[in-house]
Amino acid sequence: MSPRPIPPHGTYARANGSPGYRKACKCQPCLVARRRHDKRWKVNRDLGKPASVDAAPARQHLALLRETHTWRSLATATGLAESNLYYIANGARATIHRDTHHSILAVQPKTTPVNTLHIDALGSRRRLQALMTIGHSVRSIARECRIAKDRAHDIALGLQPTVRSDVAERIKAAYMRLAFRPAPANKHTNRTRNLAASRGFHGPLAWEDIDDPECQPETDTAVAPRRFKAVVDPDRVARLTLLGRTNEQIAAELGCHERTVSRARRRAEMQQAA
Repeated sequence: MSPRPIPPHGTYARANGSPGYRKACKCQPCLVARRRHDKRWKVNRDLGKPASVDAAPARQHLALLRETHTWRSLATATGLAESNLYYIANGARATIHRDTHHSILAVQPKTTPVNTLHIDALGSRRRLQALMTIGHSVRSIARECRIAKDRAHDIALGLQPTVRSDVAERIKAAYMRLAFRPAPANKHTNRTRNLAASRGFHGPLAWEDIDDPECQPETDTAVAPRRFKAVVDPDRVARLTLLGRTNEQIAAELGCHERTVSRARRRAEMQQAA
């Protein structure tokens, strides 16, 4: 743990010192700063302006600022510690210093949220599910969004209720690029479509407003999930095997898993032996 930085000369903190930690500084800039602080305190006392004020107005303003600010950006804008702002916001402090009050109220909400602010993942989740419905694999979607595959998987399955605003923007941009681009024809495409169908995902054309929580998908009939066993014929696997195809090549052509091809090969060999 790094030591606490010493306040610069010419500040009240350096002039006043800290009992048991740092002696009071007697240099000329610090003495001037201390005299000004004491004079301001006496004037405010005579005018009936206490040093501490009710924290409720600052707490309400922090709640408004938190819609577009993070704790770090608020700390930078106010010049206060993040922990101090957090304690004020959660009601741990009933009164705060007058200067702290003015510093918080001086900050205005942003028109757009900062990149690290967490927002609802509804729109991002629907977009990822829609791309999976038309066959784009989670790996290819994650690569297009410039996020980790596990994160894309968790967002798509609803395991992550919020996402950073910059991640949501990247998912939105990737969705605009991939929504009407055909997915490559391989085993991952069919596997992803089957997964999306089994979980009840909906494609891009099902949403009138994909970001609206009240919007419901428009579908005519439910699509039944395809099963790998229903589309794999052992005789066809045997013919492809005689042509010199590997398990991976056959699985890609039939749209199934390599394990399914291995099972089909064993069944064909058992039929021939019988």
